[in-house]
Order: sequence, then structure tokens, then C-alpha cells
Amino acid sequence: MKSFSSASFPADQVDVLERARVAVQNDPQALFTNFQWFLYKGRDTVFYTAWSTRTFDKDGIGNLVAEMVSLAPQLTHGFMGAKPGQPFPKHVLDAITSVETVDSFDGYPDKWISKSEDIYEREDLPLFRVMVVQLRNGPDEHGRSALIQVRASHAVMEGSDSALMTRSQSAGHGIMSDKSNKISFLQRASSILRAWLMTGMYLGIALLMAPKEQPFGFKTLAISRHRLRHLANKLGVRQRSLYFALVTYALNGEGKDKIWSQKVIGAAYTMLDTKRTSADDDFFRVRALEAKFTVMDNFEAYAREVDKTVDQIEQKDITKFQTMINAMFGTLRALNRILPAIPPKRFWRFNGNTHVVLTLVPPHRTYGSLTNGVIEPIFCGAWHDGVNICTFCPGRDNLAMSFSMEQRHIENVDRIMPLLEQIEARHPDEVAA
Repeated sequence: MKSFSSASFPADQVDVLERARVAVQNDPQALFTNFQWFLYKGRDTVFYTAWSTRTFDKDGIGNLVAEMVSLAPQLTHGFMGAKPGQPFPKHVLDAITSVETVDSFDGYPDKWISKSEDIYEREDLPLFRVMVVQLRNGPDEHGRSALIQVRASHAVMEGSDSALMTRSQSAGHGIMSDKSNKISFLQRASSILRAWLMTGMYLGIALLMAPKEQPFGFKTLAISRHRLRHLANKLGVRQRSLYFALVTYALNGEGKDKIWSQKVIGAAYTMLDTKRTSADDDFFRVRALEAKFTVMDNFEAYAREVDKTVDQIEQKDITKFQTMINAMFGTLRALNRILPAIPPKRFWRFNGNTHVVLTLVPPHRTYGSLTNGVIEPIFCGAWHDGVNICTFCPGRDNLAMSFSMEQRHIENVDRIMPLLEQIEARHPDEVAA
């Protein structure tokens, strides 16, 4: 995992605040970048959930929210009546927080995770919610007293924000593109042309081929990082390649019963890259990459093929795909200003040939007052209409995985642990006790 930072490129903060004050009077999303606008229109959501040894009342959650907003001021953007950078009044805090008392944590956190559609129901509330369930009779045998869940529009939060806030560090976004590192005129022109062509083609195909809305399911799983590290070393692959291989192999299935493909699994995965350009988004740090994993029956061979594919992708210019995608977001936004009905709702369910999105967020390690009492595993995840997503969240001791997928795929998550045990049995000398 490459390093990540909250650092951004210089911007005139007085100018930013003045633009914010004027813009939000007419359009709450006026300050959103094209990438943010795309995720907002698609009603994309993200979540963070973790156990805690602490208990909370309404005032305690209000204090938690106040600290969150001080570290991530973007949470004050994007809704009617927003005052960017300012604390929320009590009636707003009451509307976006909740505390529930339960007798048992059975079924949590899986039964608590959802599409979070309620975030978009009221345009006059912030684009996030903070929820707590806590035990009626004190901590359980694991020392867990409460479960905290933060849900947000993906337009205002990304995985690196969550990782920074878990460490009680600033997750504020300045200007994230590097205006001094300009891409060539030819590359920019090519990206814009491809974006217009891609947008028109994508809209047309989506209208014709977007699938019907499907029921989605949510599931979590945590595995010892020590265990996975040993196996990756034995197989001679990167740890993230092993993560990707385990999940895609298990979810796809075996033999003639493969769900996605007998030949190639279409995947998109994300990473952070510190080499920013003038064409990068001004809010998001994340960069998206396309991958095609050749299906093989032998897992060890498949894992090495995944590792080889990842290596080949990252040896190339990884800015090209994201540059084109950013240009497409801008094209869609421009069309939407002219014709608000574009893109239609079914557009968001079309994912082309992508079977799964694999998101590896930066390590989440608790530190400081914001996450005082939080214990592993820490689960992060996302939901996007029509997209199967697996989010990997490394902690100190565990790799926490969150699955947001069509319901028919969720049962295959239970294949991951038996698959891991089978591989370990074939390499007993290299697996940690």
C-alpha cells in the first residue's frame, strides 16, 4: 500500500469560503467536483462500522460528530442550508444521530448494513448519519459495549478519509490535483474526445442493456493479516494480489458452475497514487484501474496470474484511465445541465463488463480521541446501484472485508474461508500457527 496523506496543493482558503457562501445559496452541490457530482447523482454511499468498549448517549454522539466535522469539514457541504466549515446546530445533530439499546449483538454488523438511501431523502440535512447500538447489560465477553456506524454519501467521504479519521488526523480536502504537473495537450484532447464518445456510447448501451433492479445483500468477514501474509509469501505474490485472488476465485465458483465467467473476470480496483496531475479530480485521492483476471482452475496458478496482471497494469501510465473517466464525469454533468433527465436512473445500474469492484482502503489503525475505545475489526464498505463491491480494510491484526453484492452472490462469500484452509493445507510448513 502506498503512503497516503491529507496534504493537498495550495489554494486560497478565503476565496474558497467566499465561493462556498455564494454558491450554496443557489445550488447545494455547486462546490462538488465532477467526480463528487457523479457519485451524488448515483446515490452512492459508504459506511464505516466498528465495535467500541465505550457507551454513548445523545450528547456523546453529538460530541463525536463535532470532532468528525472538525477533522473532515467536507461533511458540512452539499445540502440545502449548508454553512461550509461551520458546526451544526442541535436540531441538525438530533436528526442525523441515533442511539439504540439491544440485548445482543447477534447478527451485527451485517444486519445493520444497507444501501443507506435515507441519506438522500431530506435535502436539508447533511449527507451523513451516525448510529450507535449498545448492549443493555454492559460489555459482552469480548469487551464490546457498543457498535458505531457512520454512513455517508460517497460524494463527501472516501476510504483515505476514514483511515485518517481513525487515526484522529485531518481528512480535509484542499486542491487535490497538481496544477504544476500538466498533462500534454494531446493527452488531454484525446481524453476529452474519448470521454464524449464513451459517454454517448455508454448512455446508449445502458438504456438498452442495463439489468433490472436486483436485491442486494451485505456481509462482512475478517481474517488474520498474519495468516494471509504467510500465505502470500509462500505463493510469491503481493498481499493485495492474494486478497483479490481469494475473493474473485471463491465468488466466481468452480467447474461448470462459475457465476461470472469461465474465461475472464472483469474487475476494477482502486489505489492511491501520490503522482498527481492537472487532470486529476480536485477532491478525490483515489484512482481507479481496470483489470482482466484470466480464470484458472488451479488457485495457486490463478493467484500468480492475478499478481502478474496487477504488476503489468501498474507498470503502465495509471493516470490514463482515470483522466478519461474524469472527463466523462464532466461530460455527463454538462449534459445534465442541459437535459436534467440525463442520465436516467437505469444508467447507474449498467456496469459494462465489470463483474466486481475491489477496493483496498489504507490501513485503519486507531489513535487519538476520535476512536478512543474502538477495537478491531473495522469494516468499511460502499454501495453503488448494480455493482458488486468488495472493500478490504487492513487493521493492525485483521483484514476486514465488506461485501455489497447482488443477493445471489452473497452466499458464495462463505466459500472464502474453506478455500483459504484448503490452500493452507497444501502448504503446511509456511502457514503460521
